[in-house]
Amino acid sequence: MNITIINTGGTFNKRYNPLKGALEVPVDNIALDKIIASCHNVDFEIKNIVSKDSLDMTDEDRQLITNVVNETINDKIIIIHGTDTVDLTSAFLREQISNKKIVFTGAMIPMSIDEVEATMNFSQALGFLSANVENGIYLAMHGVVVDASKLLKDKSLGKFLIQE
Repeated sequence: MNITIINTGGTFNKRYNPLKGALEVPVDNIALDKIIASCHNVDFEIKNIVSKDSLDMTDEDRQLITNVVNETINDKIIIIHGTDTVDLTSAFLREQISNKKIVFTGAMIPMSIDEVEATMNFSQALGFLSANVENGIYLAMHGVVVDASKLLKDKSLGKFLIQE
């Protein structure tokens, strides 16, 4: 199986910078590389773009993500994205793309702090794309993979919930 991963940053990737005393979104794949090292039956193409906290994303960034998706030959794509605005970016893509299987995922806790959530969410996305699914835009978070428009972040609870 071939999967394209578009890594846009977000908390999933954040690491502590001791020189600045803050968590930062790096421009590398260290968090992702750790997970995919255990994926022996999948070939990955990784594209690093944007590298931002999703709160800093603009419509220009969303258009860049859309352009990269459209230029990607593979029809199975995982997009690593920050959780605060994943709903905006997935809706933006939905307006322009219908011929691919795209699963957004991310984490609310940086992989560098606790590996469980990021690994679980990514693994769900990968497993979902291994099945025979229809083209569409999905979100893999907190135990489910559903149409991205139906899974929303409840900031008061600190988790994603299915909205009917």
